[in-house]
Amino acid sequence: MSVLLKKPIFEEISNRELAEQLESKKKCEKKLPTWFSSANIYYPNKLNIEQTSSEVTAKYKADLVSGKSLVDVTGGLGVDSYFFSQKIDQVHHCELDQNLSEIATHNFNILNINNVITHAENGLDFLQKLKSPVDWIYIDPSRRGDLKQRVFLLSDCLPNVVENLDLLFSKSENILIKTAPLLDISAGINELDYIKEIHVIALDNDVKELSWVLKKGYQGSITVKTTNKTPKQDQGFDFELHAEKDAISEFSEPLTFLYEPNAAILKSGAFKIIGQATQLKKLHTNTHLYTSDSLIDFPGRRFKIESIFPYNKSALKKADIKNANITTRNFPESVATIRKKMKIKDGGQIYLFFAKNLLENVVVLRCKKV
Repeated sequence: MSVLLKKPIFEEISNRELAEQLESKKKCEKKLPTWFSSANIYYPNKLNIEQTSSEVTAKYKADLVSGKSLVDVTGGLGVDSYFFSQKIDQVHHCELDQNLSEIATHNFNILNINNVITHAENGLDFLQKLKSPVDWIYIDPSRRGDLKQRVFLLSDCLPNVVENLDLLFSKSENILIKTAPLLDISAGINELDYIKEIHVIALDNDVKELSWVLKKGYQGSITVKTTNKTPKQDQGFDFELHAEKDAISEFSEPLTFLYEPNAAILKSGAFKIIGQATQLKKLHTNTHLYTSDSLIDFPGRRFKIESIFPYNKSALKKADIKNANITTRNFPESVATIRKKMKIKDGGQIYLFFAKNLLENVVVLRCKKV
């Protein structure tokens, strides 16, 4: 029976609040296991939990900083501040929402974190009043505008990082910015100054966030670091942004093996440099699939090509495929459309890639996973 339908269980806590706590805790089981497994944690509403960093991505960002002091401008639930506190002597957690600030303060005490100071105020106002510079400033601007619509530019986020860059750099030489994976990397580069590194972080081939490292006065090449964290391994691929522009792709018809870069690499735009670095050939300029006759280690999925046939109903009917995992690359139709037209159900051991080849023909590559 739902908690909401039962008689009041506790005198000081309504059943509605209890139900909200149970629902929010459940959402933390995989995302925030430290919070989930600790007694006496108080949980905010589920929207706050959805918007916060996961422990995996927070740990990753904590490895990017060092020093004595850091200001978390948009502290929220405090997950990032918690992991920063393991690398930084003193962390200032700023959160405009009084209730959320109190929840974070309570949970820091429960988790025995003594080097995080919470401030229930606008993080930018806190920076304005700061008399001494800090080693790092971290900011995670809200990815929704005033009307709650999703936004794709940093200048449309709250707070507006672009407008406040001068303030940020007046208080620290090192800025770490978290943005949503929807943010266009080239747009971010155009909006920000002194970018040193861009980190693209994926979990199980799903890009979760971008992290931008800004160093005051930095004029060197931008390094892009991609990582795809999976239960079995962490797939990493780093490159210099200018190297992607200068790289030259080699092309080929599909050979023995097919390679699909992981989602972090695809998000980073490393379409030429990944082929050059691994000595693989591309199927087409805009088809980000790669091929070779010998099997190599690769930061992504690897397949053995079993057969290739044209994209038409008769060829697919002859192949007699009832179930398959379908991927499209540089292809005019969606996966849903293909499934409907060809009556192919999801799943099974067959992998079908619908793509455009060197001759501008749309083809189907039937593969098995290596």
